[in-house]
Amino acid sequence: MKLALSADHRGVGATKQLADRLRSQGHEVVILGSMNGDTCDYPDPAYSVGLEVSSGRADRGILLCGSGIGMSIAANKVKGVRAALVHDELTAEMSRSHNDANVVCMSADLLGQKLIEKIVDIWMTTPFQGGRHERRVKKIHAIENGVDPATMG
Repeated sequence: MKLALSADHRGVGATKQLADRLRSQGHEVVILGSMNGDTCDYPDPAYSVGLEVSSGRADRGILLCGSGIGMSIAANKVKGVRAALVHDELTAEMSRSHNDANVVCMSADLLGQKLIEKIVDIWMTTPFQGGRHERRVKKIHAIENGVDPATMG
């Protein structure tokens, strides 16, 4: 799978370690942004990863910042991105199985490297269930296009 990763200054170390791990698992990983540890505003990497995913140049995206909140908000502004703020194994699974999340956002400050890696493992391997959840994801797309989701069947 082709993955786009990025972080603000608070997530640089965790992102580099995660990228190495994902590459060792056979994934193609593109790290966006400087990753030099200089102060970085989280909307910049969120937008870069969002564009890679929405354009199809990456299958999925992974973003880390101090809390994960800012990345999630910013990434979700990119049309076609379903970014989920994930903080444990259950939310990782649900974000994929129910929401078909194509970008995962995490807290570099609160989770620790082992939990980040466990979350990503689950997020990468959990399939979208479809069914009733497909209808809901279609309603998310409707909102992106300015359509009231309540008008859909």
